[in-house]
Amino acid sequence: MKYEIVELEEKIVEGIAIKTTNQDGKSIQDIGKTWQELFTNGIYEKIGNKVNNKTIGLYTDYEADYTKPYIFIAGVEVSKKTDNKLITNKIIEKGKYAKFVITGDVQNSVGQAWQEIWNMNLKRKYTCDFEEYQNNKEDMQNQEIHIFIALED
Repeated sequence: MKYEIVELEEKIVEGIAIKTTNQDGKSIQDIGKTWQELFTNGIYEKIGNKVNNKTIGLYTDYEADYTKPYIFIAGVEVSKKTDNKLITNKIIEKGKYAKFVITGDVQNSVGQAWQEIWNMNLKRKYTCDFEEYQNNKEDMQNQEIHIFIALED
């Protein structure tokens, strides 16, 4: 799977969070439920100061590596933090990231990409990794998604 090394500036992400794990398929259920909650409970609309219309799936606060529990946040990039108790915010650190560009179904293609990333020999930081959904097509089976993996310097 091809990728490029990019330098990113700091980003603020706001959304809703859940603690999960990749063990026994738990993350698939938890992440799906978190995305659904973001859009069906009016939380997406309550997030102010959106930078753009791209949604972000953020993986952070890893207890070790991808095999251990972590926090998932379904949200958006914002220009400044919102003061709302329903909304979680997290800063994606400035730094070096491996950027993967995939096109396809928002669930299957992303899941397949993660399977490949986990098997790659990347020097991961395990700070903040994220998917950025470009939302450039109405067809959810043909989306462009960028996956960013934080790398050690």
